[in-house]
Amino acid sequence: MARRGKDSDRRFGDDPMARRRLRCAVYTRKSSDEGLEQSFNSLHAQRDACEAYVASQKHEGWMLLPQAYDDGAYSGGSMNRPALQRLLDDIRSGLIDIVVVYKVDRLTRSLADFAKLTELFDANGASFVSVTQAFNTSTSMGRLTLNVLLSFAQFEREVAGERIRDKIALSKRRGMWMGGLPPLGYDGIDKKLVVNEPEADTVRQIFHRYLKLGSIAALKQHLDASGVVSKRRRFSDGREVGGVSLSRGALYQILRNRLYRGEIAYRGEVHQGNHEAIVDEDLWSQVQDLLIAQSQRKRSAPQHPDDNGAGQRYREPALLAGLVFDEQGNRLTPTYATKRGRRYRYYVSAPLTRGERNADGIRVPAPDLEALVAETLERYLSDGSWVCEHFGAGLDATQLERLVAAAGNLANRIASPASETEGDVASRSDEGLRSLIARVMVGKQRLALEVDEKCVVEALEEIDRGLVQVDVREEAIPIEVEAHTLRCGKQTRLVVGDVETEHRSPDPKLVKLVADAHRWFDDLRTGRRATIAEIAANANQQVSHVSRTIGLAFLAPDIAKMILMGSQPISLTPERLKANRPLPLEWNEQRVILLP
Repeated sequence: MARRGKDSDRRFGDDPMARRRLRCAVYTRKSSDEGLEQSFNSLHAQRDACEAYVASQKHEGWMLLPQAYDDGAYSGGSMNRPALQRLLDDIRSGLIDIVVVYKVDRLTRSLADFAKLTELFDANGASFVSVTQAFNTSTSMGRLTLNVLLSFAQFEREVAGERIRDKIALSKRRGMWMGGLPPLGYDGIDKKLVVNEPEADTVRQIFHRYLKLGSIAALKQHLDASGVVSKRRRFSDGREVGGVSLSRGALYQILRNRLYRGEIAYRGEVHQGNHEAIVDEDLWSQVQDLLIAQSQRKRSAPQHPDDNGAGQRYREPALLAGLVFDEQGNRLTPTYATKRGRRYRYYVSAPLTRGERNADGIRVPAPDLEALVAETLERYLSDGSWVCEHFGAGLDATQLERLVAAAGNLANRIASPASETEGDVASRSDEGLRSLIARVMVGKQRLALEVDEKCVVEALEEIDRGLVQVDVREEAIPIEVEAHTLRCGKQTRLVVGDVETEHRSPDPKLVKLVADAHRWFDDLRTGRRATIAEIAANANQQVSHVSRTIGLAFLAPDIAKMILMGSQPISLTPERLKANRPLPLEWNEQRVILLP
């Protein structure tokens, strides 16, 4: 039965000619896209039934409008449907008098949405008719019947939604792919992910190149230059999409997509998938370590003022993330600790980060390791004989000279910070240091580098484009140096031969301890301060700290000189000196305690 608003009754009154001008719009909806491609589907069946009903009411003045309002593959739980929105716009414009539907739930399955529609119909003098359900909404009992029916329709939709969600969760726990658009590297065949080998090679290239370049921006630039594009897709309606440059966001999604590891992720859980993996565990872990390290850098990079007093971010990335291993083959993961607002970065063996009992591994300061790798590579690239031995095969004297000059230029780039405001080792990453290193092994007595020969050659040819093409064996060039990881108090230091002592500056903390001791003792000796408590109050220090430190004024002269010159043993740290306070007055006893 037709439902009319009061305004509609007043507008048409009892004039039979006016009754013949009731404009009727048919609205149809189907929740899924199943069968929509057929020549006669559910939408057609609904429309035929509605049109027949309108024709049967011709004597009442009903007239069918030619416009089609069909929503295929849209849920009744939402008002966000294109055809429904067009229908409502036409009602607001006064173009429709009656809306004809096959069932009420075709219009909506939400009681709240139905209340909004009813209010809109009444406000614009429109009515609605359900072909298969007779309603008289002008009475309270009719409205109650309709509301109860809609309540059950909404309940049915919610139960169906829960059932679908439970099915998806169970299927994903079993490693099943639940459909959708397959990512680059896979095709969806028989509801399964099947590896597309040409695209899979592209995915592996993206992972490997990201490790070499160390940043998404550099990766995108390289892929754009190489002509790498997104997955091309062709739909049943003939539309073609894809085949465009990969955005930075798309690259992040690729590098984090666990499907490439052969896994299915669902609501924070990861399950083994039924499809074949494209990248192996080692490559996947290296990439994730680097992504995490870069993410931590962006979130926590502190501010420091530049010359103009403006805040400027400085970078502190894990330069070697994903490339460092210990002697047991465990990857060293970038991590950090914060003390008194200052961040201390480390590379730590994976078993130690997992808290395994009796785990054997190492933990080295990141700045020490990064500086050592950079200095080692710089030293070898500056060695003309080493450069000629590994890259000069088949070159004449002139070309060898140019090769050595280009290698020296590359060494200078590695040694020099990227800018004056970025003087830390991390800034070397902009100069391609990371791309030149294939692997770093840190042992308790040695450091082994594997230099990527192909990347070095590419860097040399970029510096001097006049170089004759160098033969590349695409093998890693090994470099090994003597190195020791020493435990010094609570710290671990990386010591390399005599390099550590040659270039080491005086430790400011050690120097301050000795200087404070002499100044405080001089205050007591001259009478400027009467007591240790007065000295502590003036220096804003604890009395216990002053009383234990003041004895360092009687440190053996040779030890004090070492500290001031920076030539003390690496094991003599501020922590060790503090831990041994108060020292005996005998200098020989001090030497036994502090010197190896």
